[in-house]
Amino acid sequence: MSNETNNNEYLLKVDHLKQYFPVHDGFKKMELKAVDDVSFAIKPGETLGLVGESGCGKTTVGRTLLRLYQPTAGRIEFDGNVLFDSEKKIDVNMHPYRKQMQMVFQDPYSSLNPRMTVEDIIGEPLDVHKLYNSKKKRHEMIMDLMETVGLNADHATRYAHEFSGGQRQRIGIARALAVDPKFIVCDEPVSALDVSIQAQVVNMFEDLQKERGLSYLFIAHDLLVVQHISDRIAVMYLGHMMELADADELMDNPIHPYTQSLLSAVPIPD
Repeated sequence: MSNETNNNEYLLKVDHLKQYFPVHDGFKKMELKAVDDVSFAIKPGETLGLVGESGCGKTTVGRTLLRLYQPTAGRIEFDGNVLFDSEKKIDVNMHPYRKQMQMVFQDPYSSLNPRMTVEDIIGEPLDVHKLYNSKKKRHEMIMDLMETVGLNADHATRYAHEFSGGQRQRIGIARALAVDPKFIVCDEPVSALDVSIQAQVVNMFEDLQKERGLSYLFIAHDLLVVQHISDRIAVMYLGHMMELADADELMDNPIHPYTQSLLSAVPIPD
């Protein structure tokens, strides 16, 4: 039976998503409600910013969407296909969708295998999904990806520890782009970088979006960065979504008291 739906306005739809983790307190069995009844949708080519303090559940949302965590409940629909629906007992194999849904991680060093060269790190998704028919084609695809993210060809034979944080993140971005995805979860991709490098990486994300028609879930705690790159912004607090609005509208006219408190802590540039 097909899981196709007729609603093509959104690339990704998330309804009443819940992600609970078991917590043991002595003899008591409790649940940590990391994500509790979160709903949103993302259009093709759109960036939804997801902000909140550490521990609010925003990273868990991203990991659950890609099924790095098994959802507790809710519904996830991607490109017209239902990937998970707890009520209808739908839980599809994610392998066919890995090419379309990728992730860029917060820490560019720990997310890269220190024993692999840059060429093999970027080439690994190509190997897994068998996206080339010769070693020459594989090499050409990797060189194109490196050029796309601003890496030199002579970087291909080097290892992750030989690069700066910004360069490592570029390697991670190239790896995510290797399978030509439609959607990327960007999990605080600039928070571990120097301020001088952050703008370069954010601008690169924007350029890639224009060139490739990508959709992003851009997770961060820096509201100014999120405003710059996002079409809309969602605010999370303790597993719940407090507010969702157009980026400029949310920054200029926040409605929820928690959003107002977040904005009051944003430094105002001279």
